[in-house]
Amino acid sequence: MNREGELALSVEGVVTRFGDKIVHNGVSFKTYRREVTALIGSSGSGKSVLLREIIGLLRPSEGRISVMGVDVWQASDEELAALRGRFGVLFQEGALFSNLTVGENVAVPLEEKTELSPELVERLVDLRLSLSGLSPEERHKMPSELSGGMKKRAALARALSLEPELLFLDEPTSGLDPITARRFDELIQTLSHGLGIGVLLTTHDLDTISSIVDRLIVLDKGKVLAYGTVAEVKQFQHPWVQEYFSSRGG
Repeated sequence: MNREGELALSVEGVVTRFGDKIVHNGVSFKTYRREVTALIGSSGSGKSVLLREIIGLLRPSEGRISVMGVDVWQASDEELAALRGRFGVLFQEGALFSNLTVGENVAVPLEEKTELSPELVERLVDLRLSLSGLSPEERHKMPSELSGGMKKRAALARALSLEPELLFLDEPTSGLDPITARRFDELIQTLSHGLGIGVLLTTHDLDTISSIVDRLIVLDKGKVLAYGTVAEVKQFQHPWVQEYFSSRGG
């Protein structure tokens, strides 16, 4: 099956060095629209670093990263700004602005990147909150008044504000209780499969991997150790992979 038309992300030969330390040494993989792809690996394998390189916050030492056909590190400032309007990011701690209400947080990308009227921005904020499982009343709360799960949903609503084609999520269920985490997983899967959004997430959560992930990338010693469906990766005969799944009851 030719899937190039659905290609969301292409990472080719990425090398990342910090002084004498090599974090990535030729990382390559692709992700697609309408799929949830998870990036896993041991602590220090560079998952979050790679995510920051993909979204244009940290320049890799070598290699090419293309997001929806745009070369991130060859793009002009204008092209990169336009690209960032096509994807959403949820950082591990949510990264909500503490001095803004939930609604004001969600409105920030709309106010910065569009010329919509205040009335239309208000309507879109309510729609994004609803899509993320929050009620219109919660738009008036401050981040400090929210539970961990609600903070994640508010951050997701902000990431969805510009109707992205691609979502990047850094440890989206970290710090959530199991029930809240599974509800959040279901939301992510609905966004991906229902709306056609491509999702790349970093995670340690095996329940997330088992329930919603379509493809799995394993980073180890600076390279992609395994890539495939969850079932395929589970069968990969490597000590770290086998220990990862067996120690978590997978």
